[in-house]
Amino acid sequence: MKIEFFDSHAHYDDEKFDEDREILIKTIYESGITKFVSAGYNVKSSKKGLELAHQNSYIYTISGISPNDVENTIEKTDEQIKNIENLVCEEINNSKKENRLSKIVAIGEIGLDYYWNKENKEIQQYAFIEQIKLANKYNLPIVIHTREAVMDTLEILKNIQPANNKGIFHCCPLNRELVKEGLKLGFYISFAGPVTFKNSKNAEEIVQMVPLDKILIETDSPYLAPEPKRGTRNDSRNVKYIAEKIAQIKGMDISEIADITYKNAMRIFNMHI
Repeated sequence: MKIEFFDSHAHYDDEKFDEDREILIKTIYESGITKFVSAGYNVKSSKKGLELAHQNSYIYTISGISPNDVENTIEKTDEQIKNIENLVCEEINNSKKENRLSKIVAIGEIGLDYYWNKENKEIQQYAFIEQIKLANKYNLPIVIHTREAVMDTLEILKNIQPANNKGIFHCCPLNRELVKEGLKLGFYISFAGPVTFKNSKNAEEIVQMVPLDKILIETDSPYLAPEPKRGTRNDSRNVKYIAEKIAQIKGMDISEIADITYKNAMRIFNMHI
């Protein structure tokens, strides 16, 4: 029996896929990755993700402004978020008219990144909070990008602006406190290529911390290709290596991890099985 996988986060709008995007997407599907999310991170990529999702029945998308794509003023950031809201609102309305599932399944990727951007923390925090409000307004989960900003990320989620429909820590940093508190808040933990890296010292401990009903797998393509493909252009076919690593750590079969993570993704994205 062929194993089916759900890659919960990839970026097929990326220019690294310009030469072979359509052929590659079909190849990915035929290889057993029967659902995947092409994730937005700014207005342009969110529009492209939605376009790809409409062109392919097995692709879904998330829409949002990442912390590395916020503008340099509150006013300009508000304009970005308004454009995202217009995109989300139109898609939800169209899906209701056409009696189908909306192709936008979450607001994301959003969050905080103090690794690349330390000088605009206030604007990042503002954009994060406002987009959580947007997700709450449209009854959607959120997909979080956090890097070197664990405490501020948790502070916002716990005490400033809770996410009503929870969400996902995408490509989750292998940080004990983040995982522990994220799980307490009801979030899913999504593992990507780094969990397979030979220098990920605490990967096994972190994977063991996460209960099976809260685990997701992703590639974050075209970035972060897992072992043994590290250093190459990543694509969703490599999600099997993340599943394989988790199965090894959990003492399970890869088919079990594929099935569990598939159902988990369907649940958090509110996609009807």
